[in-house]
Amino acid sequence: MTNDKFPSWRHSDPRLQLPWNLFQVGLLIFPLSPLLGLVGLISAVVVTWLRRYSIMIRRPQNIGFGVLSLLLILTCCLAYDKTAAFVGLFNFLPYFFVFAAYSILIQTMAQLRHVSWILVTTSVPVVVIGLGQLFWGWASAKQWESVLAVFGWVILPGGNPPSRMASVFMYANTLAGYLMIVFVLGLGLWIETYQQFRRNIKSSPLSVHFPFLFVTIAVIADFAALILTDSRNAWAIAVFACLVYAIYQGWRILIAGVAGVTASTLLAAFAPLPVAQLFRKVVPVFFWARLNDQLFPHRAAASLRTNQWEFAWSLTQQHPWTGWGLRNFTPLYLAKTHEWLGHPHNLFLMLFSETGVPATLLFCGLAGWVFMTGVKLLQKPKLIDIENRLIFFSYLVVFVCLVLFNTVDVSLYDLRLNSLSWITLSAISGVAYSYNYSFRTAGNHQ
Repeated sequence: MTNDKFPSWRHSDPRLQLPWNLFQVGLLIFPLSPLLGLVGLISAVVVTWLRRYSIMIRRPQNIGFGVLSLLLILTCCLAYDKTAAFVGLFNFLPYFFVFAAYSILIQTMAQLRHVSWILVTTSVPVVVIGLGQLFWGWASAKQWESVLAVFGWVILPGGNPPSRMASVFMYANTLAGYLMIVFVLGLGLWIETYQQFRRNIKSSPLSVHFPFLFVTIAVIADFAALILTDSRNAWAIAVFACLVYAIYQGWRILIAGVAGVTASTLLAAFAPLPVAQLFRKVVPVFFWARLNDQLFPHRAAASLRTNQWEFAWSLTQQHPWTGWGLRNFTPLYLAKTHEWLGHPHNLFLMLFSETGVPATLLFCGLAGWVFMTGVKLLQKPKLIDIENRLIFFSYLVVFVCLVLFNTVDVSLYDLRLNSLSWITLSAISGVAYSYNYSFRTAGNHQ
């Protein structure tokens, strides 16, 4: 019924083999060097548009993003700072073309699995560099920093901020967002390979066990690095992802374990002092003091997320229809508080204040439409073989994790995070459309 009989490196549509090859190479390089990786990723988009233009412009979701493009351009024309607003369009409009292309390019579960392996594999050198940065003082050469910055290779000794792992990313929270994605995908691959390992442990050669060994090391490394980013947001989402997988697999002992560790950490951080002190004997101070902000007790009021959110909401109430313009939160917040802030640490409040309610609801509606299409596909066992359900489920979990991450941060200003987010959404859309189309076609022939 579907094209999963093809190996992951070979595309089911011969005309899309070239862009699929370009996509794979670009994605392999992208986390370590975004500029070089973009060469392959953008080339894949261009070739796919040239070869499948007529199909893409007819898909309803692409039409929806076309309407959204017009709305965003309108908000820029009415913006408080029009120059900043039109610059902000580059965080959106190119990715609508990316979404349309990759939704055509990625069609099978085998491709999803292949993308997961690429991302998990490339996360290992990212983590190694981060460990070197924190513990061995690795840093990029100062005389070459301006050149290396273009290739995404500015590495600060001790992390950025100090003592927080950032690796080849500009900031610890950005690395945390990237690690969250690869950790979730890695968990899905780990469960798959673990199940294969259990089935073949007595009869298979060592080569069959190697994928399980590698992904085990990668997942542990990604989780350790996630902790070292010191991002409370990413910690909570990683725990959430573990719990979701445990529930999906029906692993009751793991569910109890995750719930117990989470409850102990929360009690150590927020319970009344007599109770908290009991749990602080077993929960490291690194965790509970970070959660309740005792590690940073004297933060400026303007840096608090609650104040940023209140200001963003007040901007929305003043201009609910068209907002103040993309990237206009920063100058407005600076004028009010005299503190520079790149964004209000909530994507949805930021979009409400900058683009208005209609454009934000349309954006969320289109993304939600893609996600719900994927959920409905997962609920149809006739369409997805049992061995493929887990890998598709992994991408749905990544989407949910990205939504949660963006409730207390904003990922679209980082090229790598924004691109990986759209790749995830495109993959869900492409596979769901391909499977549903194959099912309808098979039904018409019966």
